[in-house]
Amino acid sequence: MLNFLELLSFGPNGWGDEIAKGALLTIELAVVTLPVGIVIGLAVALAKDSNSRLLRAVGDLYTTVFRGLPELLTLFIVYYGGQMLLTRIANYLVEGAAIEVNQFVAGVVALGLVLGAFSSEVLLAAIRAVPKGQKEAASALGLSGWSTFRLVTFPQLWRVALPGLSNNWMVLLKDTSLVSVIAISDLMRQTSIAVGVTKQPFFFYLVACLIYLVFSGLSSIVFTALENRASRGFKRVGGH
Repeated sequence: MLNFLELLSFGPNGWGDEIAKGALLTIELAVVTLPVGIVIGLAVALAKDSNSRLLRAVGDLYTTVFRGLPELLTLFIVYYGGQMLLTRIANYLVEGAAIEVNQFVAGVVALGLVLGAFSSEVLLAAIRAVPKGQKEAASALGLSGWSTFRLVTFPQLWRVALPGLSNNWMVLLKDTSLVSVIAISDLMRQTSIAVGVTKQPFFFYLVACLIYLVFSGLSSIVFTALENRASRGFKRVGGH
């Protein structure tokens, strides 16, 4: 037992600081990716709900592609493919130029694209759950389409979308472990390094499991509070 505690100590003799830094980076990656994915998802949802056949087709194609591709493959395409594409573009401007894509940015983009695809379905359902009569009333009052969305639809769709978005956040937390394959020092990569050096796979992977469970538990508490807050007005109305 004492030996295990020493393995998790902070300093040169333990792996506590490395594991803590990896856990912090995992949360940073997820927190930065979340708004990116939601913005993409909202844009795609609006496209799929529009009257334009072209926009609906583009939205359907996007969700089909990024919901169908494995997340790991999407990460490789963004990281390696994006690097090649940017280097070729740079070569047109400056001969011999080379661009190296930042691993963290690549992780955010790849996970954001996947999160956007799944979030779009949640947000689309939430948009369509807002009664059409409210939109028609806003139009009758002379509100533009953007004003109607901003003042009528948007405040209500979050209440409906929050449970689905909370599930997507949980999936995102787990998917962050994939970025370790492109040398980001997240929790999973630091755990694997510790396992390779100490030859204690069960112990360190168990520690990683517990950390992910703590993240998930705290996330559940936060989203439950947000859902309760978003539903307060509706609960009062229902109570009366």
